[in-house]
Amino acid sequence: MKNQISYSYAVLRYVHDVTSGEFVNVGVALYAPQARYLSAICRTTYGRLNKVFPGVNAEHFKALMRHIQNSFEAQGERLAGELPLAAPSGVLEIAQSVLPKDDSSLQWSPAGSGRTDDPAQALEKLFNRMVMRYEERQAASTRSDDDVWRHFKRDLEEQKVLQHFQPKTIAVQDDEVEFQHSWKNGKWHCLEPVSFDLAAADSIKDKAHRWLGQLASVQGATDPFKVYLLVGAPQQESLQPAFHSAMSILRKIPGDKEIVLEQDALGLAARIAGEVAEHERSH
Repeated sequence: MKNQISYSYAVLRYVHDVTSGEFVNVGVALYAPQARYLSAICRTTYGRLNKVFPGVNAEHFKALMRHIQNSFEAQGERLAGELPLAAPSGVLEIAQSVLPKDDSSLQWSPAGSGRTDDPAQALEKLFNRMVMRYEERQAASTRSDDDVWRHFKRDLEEQKVLQHFQPKTIAVQDDEVEFQHSWKNGKWHCLEPVSFDLAAADSIKDKAHRWLGQLASVQGATDPFKVYLLVGAPQQESLQPAFHSAMSILRKIPGDKEIVLEQDALGLAARIAGEVAEHERSH
């Protein structure tokens, strides 16, 4: 049996009305000092939030959630390489450095605690229990792009390379594509999660066609780039023919690209870690 270690966590709440105290949970941060582990998961969908609190600015909300999650991931990378003497005392100390306590709509809950032998898995479970349990999905078996990203993110976290990633917009005169997870090594390496674990076969093929069109449209960009499509396959056996068609469509994307399935996540993370280390040695 693996050793159990202590962790503390805090839930990020969107408070629509400070006076009434109404709120919706939108993220979770977890800190396990013995493992030097710190990370957070924030929702980037806003469907339920908009139903409960109509009028939420969707793009602003998603950008803010990504900023908070990226800040925790960067701090987690730094924490893993620091001396234990420099470690923060608890999750709220870190959480309030990322998002200070004020009268804004985003507020941290009081800290909770627990024990685990796998902090990353504990964070996933807390996020599903605290944030996603009330989410209405089109089908119980479907997964979002963010769900697929979290699968790949675990291996990237273990390789301690997430701090090297940043958002990057690849643009031409009349079009652009924004990638949330990119790093530069001669050219931009852009990681993009793409879930084909959808409810209908037509949706799967339509999504593949959209990515073919989007990436073909920016092939003339000034910045050289390579796209890594991190693909989540459908779990329903009946959708496999549509998935195979989608993969064939993705292979038609022009330019420098790589299609990576979930079972190859560990190999991709190890390869990127090696390239990052080589890049740092040469600079």
